[in-house]
Amino acid sequence: MMNLSSTMKAYGCRYCVSPLKQLLHTTNHHLRFRPRSPPLFSSSFNNLKLPNFNLLLTYNSLFFTTEHLWGRSGMNTNKKMVEHLQQYGVISSEKVARVMETIDRALFVPDRTPAYADCPQEIGYNATISAPHMHATCLQLLEEKLQPGMHALDVGSGTGYLTSCFAMMVGPQGRAIGVEHIPELVASSINNIEKSAAAPLLKKGSLSMHVGDGREGWPECAPYDAIHVGAAAPEMPQALLDQLKPGGRMVIPVGNIFQDLKVVDKNPDGSISIRSESSVRYVPLTSRDAQLQS
Repeated sequence: MMNLSSTMKAYGCRYCVSPLKQLLHTTNHHLRFRPRSPPLFSSSFNNLKLPNFNLLLTYNSLFFTTEHLWGRSGMNTNKKMVEHLQQYGVISSEKVARVMETIDRALFVPDRTPAYADCPQEIGYNATISAPHMHATCLQLLEEKLQPGMHALDVGSGTGYLTSCFAMMVGPQGRAIGVEHIPELVASSINNIEKSAAAPLLKKGSLSMHVGDGREGWPECAPYDAIHVGAAAPEMPQALLDQLKPGGRMVIPVGNIFQDLKVVDKNPDGSISIRSESSVRYVPLTSRDAQLQS
């Protein structure tokens, strides 16, 4: 049987090939795939004992997520979750691994949910907390812009998990701002953070959570070195581009049925460079009323 780790690297985590993009409406925060050599279904790949593909086409991922490989295999600690993400090549940065070990995901998900499974979790109000592999991906994409003393904005901050990771990375001399338009989620996120390793930063004020329309950003603390958007915008929000510092980076899913995770860099001269990192599936970035009615 082929080594599982090498298979994940060969067939896991970058772009879905174009013909398969038509099926993305069945997915939710799926892992990304980068076939390195055709054909996609090689004989060695077919020898793997994987879940039924027909079932997976109607589940979270176009093929499979790490949840199917290890989500039910005794994944009962935050450290084990991070170690498995490293093993499967999702996390390559030691700094990202350390911060994800420090901020325990179990403190940021509803009770009686599998905190360490690699899948999104419902958090109420038609919102979700993203899967661990998506958090790791976004942290790595933004890592260079999350250095000590820098400013970071988390739009659609939900339970406060990723905002807390940002705060740990930028440190007490930096600023990490979470913006969420559901007041109840903001209140619960503050309670979550107070139980976490990021509590001293919340008390100091370098980490703060706010009720607001994330599509408008948070101008009071702009400009930002790093901006993360946790819901899919139909088009690039101009207010967020305006609040991005020259030299800064924004990671944002863009699209409706078909969505791409965009990496937006603002160059020193103020011009914008955009590339697509992967095809993804997020809940929509919309108004509070529209979210609650969906």
